[in-house]
Amino acid sequence: MANTVIQANSALTMKMKGYYKDTLVSKLPPGAVFVAKPAGCTVTAYKSGKVLFQGANGEAEAGKWGSAETPKVKSPAKGKTMLPENFADWSVIGSDEVGTGDFFGPITVVSAYVKKEQIPLMKELGVKDSKNLNDAQIISIAKDLIKTIPYSLLVLHNDKYNKLQSEGMTQGKMKAILHNQAIIHLLDKIAPEQPEGILIDQFVEKNTYFKHIHAQKKIQKERVYFSTKGESIHIAVAAASIIARYAFLKEMDKLSAKAGVEIPKGAGKHVDVAAAKIIKRKGIEELKTMTKWHFANSEKAIRLAGR
Repeated sequence: MANTVIQANSALTMKMKGYYKDTLVSKLPPGAVFVAKPAGCTVTAYKSGKVLFQGANGEAEAGKWGSAETPKVKSPAKGKTMLPENFADWSVIGSDEVGTGDFFGPITVVSAYVKKEQIPLMKELGVKDSKNLNDAQIISIAKDLIKTIPYSLLVLHNDKYNKLQSEGMTQGKMKAILHNQAIIHLLDKIAPEQPEGILIDQFVEKNTYFKHIHAQKKIQKERVYFSTKGESIHIAVAAASIIARYAFLKEMDKLSAKAGVEIPKGAGKHVDVAAAKIIKRKGIEELKTMTKWHFANSEKAIRLAGR
């Protein structure tokens, strides 16, 4: 589907709304001022001033009102994976994970599919690098996202994580397997539609990633790209990161209720203190079920609890 975006001030937006008054529709996406459906085109105007024209006549219709914006595409920094030109404007599955550096809680991996015509909507919803959002913002945006785009969520709980780790599996291999599975689940969900590309927020070299998953029954190799700071490369990775963070926060709330104390994020000294409290209340075995036990925090918490 062809799509064109122009920028309009509030006066022009209202003029457009009046022009399209006979084709306005009542159901609006989040952040929209109006949606109209003239012949061969859907026009969506957003509060930010962006106006999206979709359909066969979209470009011609947009031409009535102004010049289309030239997409801004970041050039890969030195050492980053080279991506196809205009990759930021493709329909892409983005894949990211949360929780790998936290002593408490699981690892959550999400693959999310953003079609090119949804990119303006993602921006309207506030989608950006989750590290620049607080928990309240994450929750608010994620609740809109999960109703708007297809995604696949996998949660590796602590008991399974600890079992795999004790058997010699590295965290990197666990993540690679989870990303591959989430991507395959999402491809099945959106079939027969196919993304133009798949971008994994890079945590390991490409060859190592595929080495980690070589024994899996089904492996997605086609159209897979890797890049560090993937959230800045394609908004689909940012969307995946937000949903993954939202899922992680919900899991942490469950652990807090189970432990009877607020479970902190991260792996700092405050985490050791909370873990020591749980040992005193529930015992070491209970703490194991909530944590990545091979982290150094385990021994620190045991020492604190013994004082």
